[in-house]
Amino acid sequence: GILMQLLPTELEAQMPQLYTTENVPLEDKVVVAKFFIPDSNWVWYAVEGSPENDNFLFFGLVNGFEREWGYFSLNELTSFRGPLGLPVERDLYFTPQTIKQLKL
Repeated sequence: GILMQLLPTELEAQMPQLYTTENVPLEDKVVVAKFFIPDSNWVWYAVEGSPENDNFLFFGLVNGFEREWGYFSLNELTSFRGPLGLPVERDLYFTPQTIKQLKL
């Protein structure tokens, strides 16, 4: 299903738990996963994440209407659609790197 595609078990295992990188400067935080909508310019860069209730909560950099740090959930990602109706995908070729290295 779409949940497993966005967050396979091995990726969940690599993801630092929420709040564990709080003392790391924002530009030095490591992005573990990148999610995007193919038919829009929205991108989510996840640096932390933890299971929460029946959901999974991420913390990261969201590049949407504006670029901002915040929380987003797996349920939100699975419900978003781009202008042409395309769902969120995970960048399968993304290599974990720091925000600084991304040169956004």
